[in-house]
Amino acid sequence: MPFFRRLALLLALGLPATYAAQALAQASDSSSSSNPQTPGQAPAQSSAQQPAPTQGQESVAARIRARREQRRSAAIHEVYSHLYEAYVGAGYMRFVLPSPLQKVNQYNWDAGFTRYYSERLGVTLDGRGIYGTAYVYNNGSNVFKPAIAEYAVMLGPTYRFYLKPRYSIAGRVMGGFLMGDFSGDANGVPTSQTHLYSDGYTYGISAALMGEYNLTPAVGLRVAPEYFASGFGSSLENNYGFTASIVYRFGKQ
Repeated sequence: MPFFRRLALLLALGLPATYAAQALAQASDSSSSSNPQTPGQAPAQSSAQQPAPTQGQESVAARIRARREQRRSAAIHEVYSHLYEAYVGAGYMRFVLPSPLQKVNQYNWDAGFTRYYSERLGVTLDGRGIYGTAYVYNNGSNVFKPAIAEYAVMLGPTYRFYLKPRYSIAGRVMGGFLMGDFSGDANGVPTSQTHLYSDGYTYGISAALMGEYNLTPAVGLRVAPEYFASGFGSSLENNYGFTASIVYRFGKQ
């Protein structure tokens, strides 16, 4: 009798537990079948959170870009549509003297005028005076450091090849005439004794790369590294330097 009572108790306790386990298994199967997902696959809601741009949104972005480009073009036109440009400034040049003399540091004033035929292309007329002191060694006279000077008038094209509302980069090539004064401070000592060039006229060639920063649409600051060739000697003199100028633009195309 005790054995049958234990068996009946186990059956009474085991049947409810069996029914509960089956119910849990069925609930788990139904939830997995309603939301299948492979390993490594993102949840379906993630794609719904990043909708693709609509045609209306793309058209709005295109209009914004077009308006921004129109404003930039208008700002560039406001600065570079001036018909005329005048500039004045100063510069430095390392000038080649005849052998056995050393190169000399020279400083200059520089002024010019440009007529533009478009926002990019113009023609420049430039004038400058270039001054320095040459060391002529002991040459049998009392002249050791005479002052020398050259004066140049040149003409040539200017082309802006990079334009922004605030700054630009341009190139310029000019050619013209040079006048040299190498004996004016030599107290009558001939240039054959000081080894300097003879006074006279020759050609000059300038090639410059100009960087310009605009303070206003009409006023800018310019720095121009420059190659400057002269022909006072028997061969071409290759001189290098730079000019710095303030620029004023006026007139409308």
